[in-house]
Amino acid sequence: MKAVLQRVTSARVRVDGSVVGEIGRGILVLLGATHDDGTEDVVRLVDKTLGLRIFEDDQGKMNLSVQDVGGSLLVVSQFTLLADTTKGKRPSFQQAMEPGRANELVEEFVAAVKGEGVPVATGKFGADMDVELLNQGPVTIILDSRERRARR
Repeated sequence: MKAVLQRVTSARVRVDGSVVGEIGRGILVLLGATHDDGTEDVVRLVDKTLGLRIFEDDQGKMNLSVQDVGGSLLVVSQFTLLADTTKGKRPSFQQAMEPGRANELVEEFVAAVKGEGVPVATGKFGADMDVELLNQGPVTIILDSRERRARR
């Protein structure tokens, strides 16, 4: 799984002009799954996302996690994170997981975050979404669950 995390002051998702998910201070998570991703990948990304110390402490150092600051997550499924751009000018999305199973993994990610007591809002899976955010910092981190697999 791949995730793009953006530290935000606020973020929201609209579908057909209506807000379907919105948070204040926290992390916008753009999340994509590939064919062989599973629960282990979800667990790894949830742990990393919630534990990353990307919020500033009293000394202005990035030393606090989203949990430490009482923040929230806005999770938006984004299969385009799996784009292969190695050939030509048109991206290939063959590495993206089929939608039904990808939705299950996104829901598993959301449930795991809620299980840790962190408030979560979401986009609408498969919809054409407009995502608005106020990226604070800016801070943007890219996570890939395969990086851990490769080091074993």
